[in-house]
Amino acid sequence: MTLGSLIAASRAAGSQLRDQTVAFLGAGSAGCGIAEQIIAQMKSEGLSEEEARARVFMVDRFGLLTDKLPNLLDFQSKLVQKSASLQQWQVESDAISLLEVVRNAKPTVLIGVSGQPGLFTEELIREMHQHCPRPIVMPLSNPTSRVEARPEDIINWTDGAALVATGSPFSPVTYKDQLFPIAQCNNSYIFPGIGLGVLAAGAKRVTDAMLMAASRALADCSPLATDGHGALLPNIDDIQGVSKCIAMEVGKAAQLQGVAVVTSEEALSKAIEHNFWRPQYRIYSVPRSKFLTGPVSQAGSHA
Repeated sequence: MTLGSLIAASRAAGSQLRDQTVAFLGAGSAGCGIAEQIIAQMKSEGLSEEEARARVFMVDRFGLLTDKLPNLLDFQSKLVQKSASLQQWQVESDAISLLEVVRNAKPTVLIGVSGQPGLFTEELIREMHQHCPRPIVMPLSNPTSRVEARPEDIINWTDGAALVATGSPFSPVTYKDQLFPIAQCNNSYIFPGIGLGVLAAGAKRVTDAMLMAASRALADCSPLATDGHGALLPNIDDIQGVSKCIAMEVGKAAQLQGVAVVTSEEALSKAIEHNFWRPQYRIYSVPRSKFLTGPVSQAGSHA
């Protein structure tokens, strides 16, 4: 879900994901999982493994993850920055803060999965905006009370330039008479389409390539990325159409991966329609005589 939003935001900013430098606040399993998806997408856009990993900076409560830090978890150790590449950085100590990462690495994307409110400060966001004309800021922590920064503040601090997506629902923000819809990175956008694609294709299992295809399909549905205006993510009222688009790409990826029987695109489209669930109650009309073959007792009568 986050990957699809990032691809869409990158397109809206006139670039690709491979062109971004990404800083994370929060290096737990959720943050590191998102980071690995970003790296995979960057590689699919032409970067090498080393080039992609050099563009992702993970910060936790102990500071930036580097190869000097002890006791890292396995999934964290793959995402460390090499100390040798940080020799020219201006920092106060080995515990490199998020603000120092922003000043030195100059990220274009900031993602919060820390669960700690208010850590995307005005100083931090303004520092980011100094080197990035169109910053992508995603405070994803839930619930609303734990969000790293409120969308209204981010938009004000960047003079309306930031592309914002959140993990919690927020109302649109008005800034200088312009309305800014706030995209919510919610799995309800992507999970129905994945499930539908798996069913329609008859996939034996769900592969990473199928999940990546779902993210790219979601980005293709972004009003802002495709039309240059509107929200970063499609309206939730359009979820049925979005789900069908995602299902088609998931099904095609399953066939390419060899986990589903290869069919024509037309056959896959028909299978998607056949498996599509519509939340409607059907009206049935049953002849009265079919079940009532004897006399009907009156209400309240006794045997």
